[in-house]
Amino acid sequence: MFIEIHHTLEGTLKRGVEVAVKTLSAESRQGLREFLTEIETISDVRHPNLVELIGCCLEGSNRILVYEYVENRSLDRALFGSSARNVKLEWDTRAAICLGTARGLAYLHEELVPHIVHRDIKASNILLDKDYKPKIGDFGLAKLFPDNITHITTQIKGTTGYLAPEYVIGRQLTSKADVYSFGVLILETVSGRSSGSGTWQGQKLLLELAWQLYEEEKLLELVDPELGDFPEKEVVKYIKVALFCTQENANRRPMMSQVLEMLTRNIKLNEKELTPPGFFQDSGGVSGTQSKLKSSESSTSYQMSSVPLTITQVIPR
Repeated sequence: MFIEIHHTLEGTLKRGVEVAVKTLSAESRQGLREFLTEIETISDVRHPNLVELIGCCLEGSNRILVYEYVENRSLDRALFGSSARNVKLEWDTRAAICLGTARGLAYLHEELVPHIVHRDIKASNILLDKDYKPKIGDFGLAKLFPDNITHITTQIKGTTGYLAPEYVIGRQLTSKADVYSFGVLILETVSGRSSGSGTWQGQKLLLELAWQLYEEEKLLELVDPELGDFPEKEVVKYIKVALFCTQENANRRPMMSQVLEMLTRNIKLNEKELTPPGFFQDSGGVSGTQSKLKSSESSTSYQMSSVPLTITQVIPR
């Protein structure tokens, strides 16, 4: 598993602008290539739901990125951290976080040329400003997709609990891997629970539990008990959209522009087209010897190679 070790400091530029300074430690596994990728990827990208890169430093062993300062840190702290007890995210705020993240992803996937697949969408990479507006950050794993490319075969990097099954098993990377991660993110935002934790509800993973509750028509049991009053019909729709995003077959998942329509328009979801999710249960890391891809209909074991790919293979249409 790719683990990036760094710390972030806060500072103020001479002109009075507050910034966040991301410094990679000497032990960091993020190499020069990933660092330069992050710079190149986001240096010219501007969108309200993407963190703005202000500057950088690459001198000797120093690798520093200077970002715009985002007051309320990350979504995972608001949902799961020790400070979460002091942060009450009402439904309108949670819905706006989901929508803003979806808009940022739709921009990366469909409006930018070349398109960008983030590859590490998770709660800790969704930053919240003073008004809790979401901004997608950390583009160290991002991949560029020229128009004539359908998918890329590449080394697995990302975070367990958010990884799409086709990416884990076949190393097939497309924008649908981000869609899958976004679906998991919705479930976390609605439930207030981490996708990586299987220590509750009889060891069921969050996605596994969500599908079970869907089949039992008990989706409201997934909702965060700290949420208070909420529009039940709308919350249920968000959960169902998350299930559309996490279907095992990547081709059945919607594009992010379609996800936005499903979340914002008063349309009836065609649940006859909804198929079970696929989810990866880690037993020691993506490159470990035994990992499992499961759906509600079957449980199949796969041997995962621990030998990393050294050449990125680009497959044209």
